[in-house]
Formats: sequence, structure tokens, C-alpha cells
Amino acid sequence: MYVKAVTCQVFIATSHLTRGLFRNIICFMKRDSRLSSVLHALLHMAEQDGPVTSETLALCLGTNPVVVRRTMGYLRQAGIVTSERGHAGGWRIHADLGSVTLRQLHEALGEPATFAIGNRNETPECLVEQTVNAALEGTFAEAEALLLTRFSEITLADLASDFARRHAALRHSRNKS
Repeated sequence: MYVKAVTCQVFIATSHLTRGLFRNIICFMKRDSRLSSVLHALLHMAEQDGPVTSETLALCLGTNPVVVRRTMGYLRQAGIVTSERGHAGGWRIHADLGSVTLRQLHEALGEPATFAIGNRNETPECLVEQTVNAALEGTFAEAEALLLTRFSEITLADLASDFARRHAALRHSRNKS
């Protein structure tokens, strides 16, 4: 997870003698980065021959091992990874990389909201609000359907291949120097 800072302009009514003041404050919105984190972890795991501990993955992701275990538990339930207890234990990819799509991972994580934009629902009887919400809901539904269709087309093997290409290019550029 990461937190994105957003500048919000807030109107502060000071008194009936003044028009009010606008102040900029910093608001923090949590974004669901579990899919990105899971992909990151799975690509690290794909490079390893043996199991990878929650502690190792937590270091790679800059998070707590408990968060890793909780998140990877969803993937275990979906049959994508397995876990082994004990000294030599950890997480392993169980499924073939070419058969696991981003959509399957998204679903394994409980299908978190794809868009952080929401509708205003303060006065549901207002016709303007109803019109705006209907337009936004339809647009969000169309965009989400397109996104999920695209997620169905991208596999872990695609990402692993892209990573390998980028890694090779980086090694090549470093060897030239």
C-alpha cells in the first residue's frame, strides 16, 4: 500500500462579515496497491528455485511480513501459490505462469475497486445529482469492463518475459560502461 498526498482546497467560513477563506490542506487517500504488490512479489518468486519467505517478500515490497502473509493467503486459496511451514518453508508459485492472468489475481484479492472516483450521494432526490450519477456510473462500468477484459489478456508469463527483457537490457548497458 502507498498513500498519495492530494492537495485539497477547503472553504472556511470565518464570520458573516467576511466572505470566507480558502485554505490548502493536505489530504491523504489510501490507494489499494495489493494487485501491484502481488505482481511484484510473484515476479520475485518466479526468479527463485525454492520457497520465498514472507520476510524476504516484505523486504522487497517495503511492508510488514504479516501483510504479505495475509495477502498471499488469498492467492493460496485461489490455488496460485502454496506455502510450506518450517525452517526451509515459504511461498512457492503453484500455477503455471502462462495460465495466471491479472484478472484472476484481481479476483483472488476480492476484486478491489478499480476506480477511486465516487458519486455524490448527499441529496439522492436531486435530479441533477441523479443525472450526474447515472452518467458517471455508466462510464465507470464501461471503463471497468474494458480494464478487466485487458487484465484477462495479460499473464504472469507476459510480465516475467518483460522483466527478463528489461533486466537483460540493464545488464547490457552496465557492461558497456
